[in-house]
Amino acid sequence: MPDLKKADLAGPGIGTYEEVEKVLPADYESLLDPCETQKAIYSVKNYIEEGLCKELNLMMVQVPLIVDVESGVNDMLDRDGSRTPVQFHVSNDYNKHPVDAQVVQAATKWKRMALKQYGCKIGEGICTDMHAVRKDYFLDHDHSCYVDQWDWEKAITVEDRTLKYWKETVRKIWKVIVGAEKHVQKEFPQLRTEKYPNLPEEIKFLHAEEILDMFPDLPRKQRETAVLQKYSAVSILGIGWPLKDGYPHEMRAADYDDWVTETVSDSGKPMHGLNGDILVWNHVTKRRHELMSGGIRVTPETLKVQLKMSDQLDSLKLPYHKAIMNNEIPLSVGSGIGQGRTQMLLLRKAHIGEVTVSVWPKILKEICAKKNIHVLE
Repeated sequence: MPDLKKADLAGPGIGTYEEVEKVLPADYESLLDPCETQKAIYSVKNYIEEGLCKELNLMMVQVPLIVDVESGVNDMLDRDGSRTPVQFHVSNDYNKHPVDAQVVQAATKWKRMALKQYGCKIGEGICTDMHAVRKDYFLDHDHSCYVDQWDWEKAITVEDRTLKYWKETVRKIWKVIVGAEKHVQKEFPQLRTEKYPNLPEEIKFLHAEEILDMFPDLPRKQRETAVLQKYSAVSILGIGWPLKDGYPHEMRAADYDDWVTETVSDSGKPMHGLNGDILVWNHVTKRRHELMSGGIRVTPETLKVQLKMSDQLDSLKLPYHKAIMNNEIPLSVGSGIGQGRTQMLLLRKAHIGEVTVSVWPKILKEICAKKNIHVLE
């Protein structure tokens, strides 16, 4: 079992197209035609962007598609180096002043720098319509190498750096997502059906350590599946800190979320981490479905601890990391909410390719076509 747990620390949990074919529903029929789907996508998108800005006191801003390699602001997604960004050389003026650039994998670190750039005061923040490329994904039913997210970030005080504050933030986000589901169903009543129950009004908070206690012998994704069959919407707290079985719930990058700060669970048990994900049970795919990842961000002290634990102290020489160590950018909280994942869920789609235009291997398109699923490309 330990080897299974180690193998389960990152990735979608599906590794072959034989498995993909098995998990795609056999009786699928889209509730929306292609034109209705596009209208519904933008209805959800507009509602959520407006809702996030209202609930979290954010403003919409422009976000980069490419960043300078030397800045260190690209998101590495994990800490084992398995997911590398697309990189290219900009020769510029005959290589006199070249730039080595990367396509962003997420705007997680850029956003914190941008808070200073936009002059955000305490309690103010930014929200972006972020587009990225993650070339190392296995392309299954809910993973695309083209990724779109609502990446948001807000300036906070040192007193805000608590689990209570993070939970309050998650509840506000959850209110927006639940509201978006009701909103789009008013426009497209066929989306409301007993076959696919609506999201619960309240989200359940569980620490990763508590979930391990509930299912000690299961690898991470199986634990998530089991807990979602009990609670249909869960925010898993404390992701990144090694649990008592020796493994973190999931690998988490060392330089944005704070996963080392000591906290206490609702039951009074000592825990670690000021971060968390939102996962729901998807009634169409009958699988776990991740919508969001985020948390309260690192301080100079916790950044150094996390980099040391991850054997990445060399990163301290990069501009982003120096800015944190020198207190040149605000303390902050933020998250990335998957647009395609959220739209897929709320529009009752079986495949993320029904709401996201991307590239797909021929074998996946053939499997989907047999299942009455038509991906966009």
